[in-house]
Amino acid sequence: MKRCLITGASGFVGANLARRLLQDGHELDVFLRPEHQNWRLEEIAPHLHTHRVDVINREEVRRAVSLIRPDWVFHLAAHGAYSTQTGLARMVDVNLMGCVSLLDACVETRPEAFVYTGSSSEYGYKDHPPREDEILEPNSHYAITKAAATHYCQFVARNTGVNAVTVRLYSIYGPYEDPRRLIPTLIVHGLRGTLPPLVSPTTARDFVYVDDAVDALVLLAQKSPRPGAIYNLCTGTQTALASVIETARKLLRVAAEPVWSSMESRSWDTDVWVGSPDAMEKEIGWRPKTDFATGLQKTIDWFRNHPKWLEYYTSHIAPGSSR
Repeated sequence: MKRCLITGASGFVGANLARRLLQDGHELDVFLRPEHQNWRLEEIAPHLHTHRVDVINREEVRRAVSLIRPDWVFHLAAHGAYSTQTGLARMVDVNLMGCVSLLDACVETRPEAFVYTGSSSEYGYKDHPPREDEILEPNSHYAITKAAATHYCQFVARNTGVNAVTVRLYSIYGPYEDPRRLIPTLIVHGLRGTLPPLVSPTTARDFVYVDDAVDALVLLAQKSPRPGAIYNLCTGTQTALASVIETARKLLRVAAEPVWSSMESRSWDTDVWVGSPDAMEKEIGWRPKTDFATGLQKTIDWFRNHPKWLEYYTSHIAPGSSR
């Protein structure tokens, strides 16, 4: 059993990781901001050691880490990953200075593993699957702050030996994803026999099922790779929106035809977005187990088997909501 600390546990990936760590028998502490959304954690709240700590408060973070003395630290807290999360100052505070505060506190307690979740957006737009050692060309304020935090993790790891590693997430999907995202929006519409408004059919993503992503995070903590290492958490296969919709229509038996470009493209939409998973496979022994069709079916089954959550998502996704 390890004592684990998660920041961002009330988020999508964090809530799934929390469930996995509890299932594996670990002791789990979480940092939650006073204004956090608790809906993902309600069912497991009695099993958590909850600390009302905002990662931007350096002294709060230091005291809490000193008290907990975690073996494994998973730093998932972030701001700016969703279009509703704006403001460069807040992104700098949370994404960069929050990472600085937490990692500096961990320099004092020396955890076995410090796993920081970066972002594929750090690479910017590439016409190929980028490797971890490629030049970064961040394509947004969010990406710039995530890249800066990655550099800080490498700097601290080199200079202190703290086992800090970065894992750059691609498009994670599955249970508890934000209702505003493509996959839950598509499933809720599909269960009603409809399709939401859509951008161009060529828009592409490297989709990773959340259970596979959680497996990777746990393996990174267990394997203790070289301090300062960076890994892509991706499948190496991109899926175009046209294929996503075709698969969803088949699995959900939706007769409605997609209306392409019925939604204006977003600034981050691109026809090429895929990572190279080679380093993760060679050095950590991780490779995704779930292809997109299987992962989508598992997510559909989760909605069908959890009427409470289907009702919640339905109430948060309007019939004409855009994706």
